[in-house]
Amino acid sequence: MTARLLIVGPQGSGKGTQGVRVADSFGVPAISTGDMFRAAVAGGSELGTQVREIIQAGNLVPDQLTSKVVQERLSQDDAAQGFLLDGYPRNLGQVEDLDAFLASRDEQLDAVLELVVPRDESISRLTRRAQEQGRTDDTEEVIANRLAIYERETAPILEVYSARGVVDTIDGVGTLDEITDRIVAALQARGLTRPAAV
Repeated sequence: MTARLLIVGPQGSGKGTQGVRVADSFGVPAISTGDMFRAAVAGGSELGTQVREIIQAGNLVPDQLTSKVVQERLSQDDAAQGFLLDGYPRNLGQVEDLDAFLASRDEQLDAVLELVVPRDESISRLTRRAQEQGRTDDTEEVIANRLAIYERETAPILEVYSARGVVDTIDGVGTLDEITDRIVAALQARGLTRPAAV
């Protein structure tokens, strides 16, 4: 049983943590764009060199290049039986790129997990994390701006996936285990089951 998943949520929603937990639970790789860029750079491929130059210049990696890096990663053997994407696609152009790539392999996303957390909860989590990690750049103003960008750019992709009937909205408030259990229950309701323990 394959599970091709996408997890979305604002900064501070616990998306990264839940993504890894759910991917482990379903025996598929958790693929985050940040991790992929770092791996591409470390691997020293031509693609990695391009990515490194863009990041070092302080620029965002363009959609076309981001999509290329993701497609290279999804073509690896460990993603053949499924994957969990985190941080991609993040806009409509990237949705089109992913659709075309998956269609070329006769695949599609099985579920899009939307972690919903009240805005003030996201801000308090991020502010707390900034204090714990000593990050002075994460002011409430900066955090609020990031959340606004998320709302502006990600809302349209959720509309696309909602129209396809693949979005599960998950309450992102609670203990780590409670949230993971909600996600797993939603996926099981779609007929996506965890592989039997070996």
